[in-house]
This record gives sequence, C-alpha cells and structure tokens, in this order.
Amino acid sequence: MNLIPGGRQDLPSKLTEKPPDNNLEAKKYGDPRTFDPDFKGPVVNRSCTDVLCFIIFILFIIGYIILGLIAWVHGDPRRVAYPTDSQGHFCGQKGTPNENKSILFYFNLFSCTSPSVMVNLQCPTTQICVSKCPEKFLTYVETQLLYKNDKTSWTYYSQFCKSPFPKSDRSLSQILMDDDCPAAIFPSKPFLQRCFPDFSTKNGTLTVGNKTMFEDGKGKTRNAGELRAAANRINKILDAKSLGMRLFEDYATTWYWILMGLIIAMLLSWIFLILLRFTAGFLFWVFMSGVVGVIGYGIWHCYKEYNNLRGRQNSHFTIYDIGIQTDISMYLQLRQTWFAFMIILCILEALVILTLIFLRNRIRISIALLKEGSKAIRYVPTTLIYPVLTFTFLSICICYWAVTAVYLATSGLPIYKIIAPAGQCKHENKTCDPEIFNTTEISKACPGAQCIFAFYGGKSVYHQYIPTLQIFNLFVFLWLINFVFALGQCTLAGAFASYYWASKKPEDIPPYPLFTAFGRAIRYHTGSLAFGSLILALIQMFRIVLEYLDKRLKESQNNISKFLQCCLKCCFWCLEKAVKFLNRNAYVMIAIYGKNFCRSARDAFNLLIRNVLKVAVMDKVTDFVLILGKMLVTGCIGVLAFLLFTERLPILIEGPSLNYYWVPLLTVVIGSYLVAHGFFSVYAMCIDTLFICFLEDLERNDGSTERPYYMTQSLLKILKK
Repeated sequence: MNLIPGGRQDLPSKLTEKPPDNNLEAKKYGDPRTFDPDFKGPVVNRSCTDVLCFIIFILFIIGYIILGLIAWVHGDPRRVAYPTDSQGHFCGQKGTPNENKSILFYFNLFSCTSPSVMVNLQCPTTQICVSKCPEKFLTYVETQLLYKNDKTSWTYYSQFCKSPFPKSDRSLSQILMDDDCPAAIFPSKPFLQRCFPDFSTKNGTLTVGNKTMFEDGKGKTRNAGELRAAANRINKILDAKSLGMRLFEDYATTWYWILMGLIIAMLLSWIFLILLRFTAGFLFWVFMSGVVGVIGYGIWHCYKEYNNLRGRQNSHFTIYDIGIQTDISMYLQLRQTWFAFMIILCILEALVILTLIFLRNRIRISIALLKEGSKAIRYVPTTLIYPVLTFTFLSICICYWAVTAVYLATSGLPIYKIIAPAGQCKHENKTCDPEIFNTTEISKACPGAQCIFAFYGGKSVYHQYIPTLQIFNLFVFLWLINFVFALGQCTLAGAFASYYWASKKPEDIPPYPLFTAFGRAIRYHTGSLAFGSLILALIQMFRIVLEYLDKRLKESQNNISKFLQCCLKCCFWCLEKAVKFLNRNAYVMIAIYGKNFCRSARDAFNLLIRNVLKVAVMDKVTDFVLILGKMLVTGCIGVLAFLLFTERLPILIEGPSLNYYWVPLLTVVIGSYLVAHGFFSVYAMCIDTLFICFLEDLERNDGSTERPYYMTQSLLKILKK
C-alpha cells in the first residue's frame, strides 16, 4: 500500500470494495461519477455559462442605475430631513422665507387626540414654521386685554401666527375661523424639530411650565395629563431626547472597549476554527453525552413523580376524564400524564442511542470532515478576509437601495388633503387647495376641517408609477443581495476545492486560490450566479407580498383565509430554505466543473440524494458545531463585557462609569455574534465544499494504485474501518 502523507491515498482492493449503498435506487438519481485520469480539481478551461441570464442581469443593473438617477433628479431628501408646515413648505430650508424658522409649531395640540391622527398620520391642526418655541403661557384673549397697557405681549404672541398683525383687534371667533393664530400657547421645547410641551414632574405630579391646570384659550380649563395625551399621539417617546443623549454619552465613553471586544471576538473565532481539528470530536461527543444524560434525568424525574402520585386522591383519573382545561397544573396531578411523558422520553432516548450506535461511522466521517475544514482554512487563510469584502458589497447595495427609496418617496409636488378633527366629514381625505379652502363650501359643511399637507405626488406618468418603481427598487435590491452571497459562496467553494483536489497538501495547492476562484466566478459564471439568486429573489419577493397583504387585510380576514395565508407563508419559507440549500451545493459544482446553473444544480441534487444519509448526518453535526462555536465566542465576550461595564473587575481593570451598562453590552454581544457568524460562514462553506468533493472522490476513485483517493489520511483511516 502506498500512502502519500496529506495527499492521494492508495488502498488494496479488498479495502476499497464499497458496500452497495442502495445502488439500484441511486441510479434513479443519475449515474455516479466515473474515473477521469485528467481531472485534477477545478476545471481551468471553461466557458461563460447562462449568458442570457447574464444579459438580463446587466440590463436590470443598468435600469437600476437609471432609476437612481431619475429619482435623484426628481426627489428631494430635504422633505425627510426638514419638517413641513401645512402649506408644504420646509422649515429651516436655506434660501426660503423659513430659513431661520427651523421648528414646527402646532396651533392646537389638543386636536391631535383625534382618531384621524392614527388613520391619516397627520394632526388635524394648522402647523407653521417658527424660529423658537413658546416659553410661557399666553392666550389670545389675554393679549387683547393687555394690549393697551403692554404691547410686548402681543408682539411675542404674534410670532406664532401665520403672519404678523399690527394689533390684536380681531375677535377670538374670527381668529379661529380664519385660522390665523392659535387660541393659546404653552411653554414648549424643540424635539425632533417640533415644539412639544415642556413637561416636568413636581412632587410626583405631571406639570407644564410648573402648572398642572391652565386655560386652552377657548374657555376650557385643561390639565397637563390631557396635553401629554395629545403630544403622545404625535410622538410617544417625548423622553427619547434625554435618553438619546445618555446613550450617546455611553457610546462615546466605551467605543474603544466595544472595538476591543470585537477584535477579541475575531481572534477567538479564528482560534476556535484552528482548534476544531483537535476538538471537533470531543465537543460533539460531550454534547451528545449531555443530551443522553438530560433525557435520562427526565425519565427518572417522570418515574419519580409517577410513583409519588400513587394513592393520592383523583390521581388515577385519565386525561379524557378531566377534558380540556386552561389550568395546565391540573394535568400534572395525574399519574397518566407523567407515565406518558416517561414513555415519550424513553422512546426518544432509545432513538438517540440507536442513532449514535448505527450511524457512528458516518458521524466519525462528519467529524473528520470538520477537522479537515479547520486544516483547509489554515492552508488558505485569505478566505477569512473574504467576509469583509462581502460586508462591503452588502453595504453598497443597502445604501443604494435606501437612498433610492428616499428619493423616490420624496418625488413630486405637495398634495393636500382634508382632515377633520372629529373624523366624520364626508369630504375627509379628498384633495384640496389650501389657498382657497376657507372660501369653499367644504369648510362650512365640515366645521373645524383643515386643508393640510399630506404627502408628495403628482399626475405625471413618472409620479403615477412611483409605487411600481419602489417595487422594482426592492426586487433588484433582493436580487443583488442574493447575488453577493452567491458570489461569495462560489468563490470560497473554488478556493477550498483547489485545496481538496491537490495531490500533495499543501505543496500542490495552486497559488492565490481565493483570488483565482473569484476571478473565475466573475469572468465565467456571473450569469449562473445571477440565475440562482434570481430564483431566491422571486421567492423572497412573494413572501414580502404575503406579509404586506396580511397586514393590510388582517381585520377583514376570516379564519379560512387566515389559515390559507399561514399555509402559504409556511410553504414559501420551506421553499426558500430548500432553494438556499440547493443553490449552495450548485455553486460548489459550478466552482469545480464550470457548468451552467441548471446542470450544476441537477448534478449536486443527484449526488446528495445518492448519499442522503451521509448528507443528513453531516448537516446536523456541522450545524451543532457552528452553533456551539457562535455561542462560545459570543458568550465569552458577553461575560467579559458584563463584568467590565458593571465595574465588577476593579482588581484587574477599572470599568467605565455608564448611564446604561446594557447599551455597550448589547452592542458588544450583537457585534461579537456577527463577527463570529462571518468567520463561521466561511467555515460552513468550507465544510460543504469538502463534503461534495469527498462524495465525488468516493464515486470517482476506489483507492487502488490506478485510482487513488484524494482524501487525507484521517478520512482514509475511518474509511478503512
């Protein structure tokens, strides 16, 4: 027997005889690979695949760029950045009369308690731009009384009117009818560029400007609670400003600790991957021993409870006797319940043990492949940098989609609609002209109705198709996101396939395998990657449509339609998971053989079906190791961050003084998980690629001198057993 360390292995013929693994059944799923003396790994001489899909993909990208340019020309993101008054004018926009008036002021904040606020997303009161918020209580009637002796009150009050008046000689009813001034102003502070009442708590009582009761200018006495309820309709988090400042202070204090935590998470992830070649088997068997032990304890506990209930009153009743009960504890008083639990756990324990016994060899192969994956990453370390490139591409796609969506949403001219405080006007939600609204019959038919700015739109072809363009924007975004993931998977598959099919490792590994694989994927297989990502994008788009319809029609649905929609959601969720699994393996085949997407997907599917038991075992073992790795990295960093930010390590290091320790703690934990996920996604793709190559190796070769295996010696030892 000729063994080449780390390379191709020769076996005597007796050892290479493979047991029939359902060969007759396997032939239904394609013929196994045959020996090819010229095959040395990823095919070098290949041609472009799925050219038609490549052309369509490029056309969509060009259309996407054109859409962005058109949206950039017509859109105005200042409509999002600046608040808009009732006339559709921006507050604080340079070069306009409101340049120095950057804050939005509501005439009658109490009208914001109307139900129409939640329906129309607009408060049915006049809104104007002001330079500063009111700082004191003052009513229009008070200014009239004080005008003869003190004109400064009217001068101060008039700045909160639509236009300044020389004197307050008009009646309150006339002012309210013409909607020129508010009936009263209250001490307020700017928040999110809007004037909100200056609430405070005095001896446990809510106050506004140190007052609990005040006049609303229309003859009614109001309290701070009513004003707070009105303000909450506009913004339910009036305290968010102080909260935001505290969060900012915490981030400013701990940013370097957060960065250090993410760096440590990166190092731990890298160390974990390297050590997997030594610890994968130990981790798996310790975990499975724990599972067997936990189920065994459950069986003992059920038997103990079953035995303790013997002789107790009513414990002999059956579940059928007591029927359906909302109190779950009633079932726990029955011996039959604990007996059923014990039987179920016994069956589960037997299944786990039998699975470990009869599939132990396949489990050992899976563990060996996990160790091999760690070795492959050590020989091709540049693959650990690739998640940074994926993150960069994803960031570009997300930013472009978000900016385009904002520009599309802010395209058009101001559209005004009628909003009534009571919400019972028959003309409500109809378009109107604010310049002439007060002279129309509608204002008389609906007292108190306002013609208020609603959104931006228009009657041109472009404006009519903005919703369609938003859908196109979302669809291409999903397509590009899936393409970025597909490109990464195909690139990593090509790099790791080069490692597996090297005769002598690492001597025969091609130079720069990652960059070579990336170049091949871009040059030859953009069309195939676009094809696979298009299928996923269509499924995800349909799922989004289902979610949208569910939210829009939730109140009008009956039980049957809800059940059907739930079934559709479940089916498309399963379909998306299945397509993602098949796509990953199809990209491995594309990276190795350079065939088109459909043929690669078919070959990958047939190969996996011919080895379905190995696939199931490998998939679960890999999932366990990846989840455990992410939990270990995230848990270690989380514990260290908790001890640091709660100042429980004064002997080793002095922690920062924080307002909310959970803010940087959650940031570190989530960031550590994302860092670990990025590293382990490379490892998962490595395992998938090595597994496909391993199955191909078993079909192509038999371990003889003429057809030696490419697998490493660790895998070979398990195969010999």
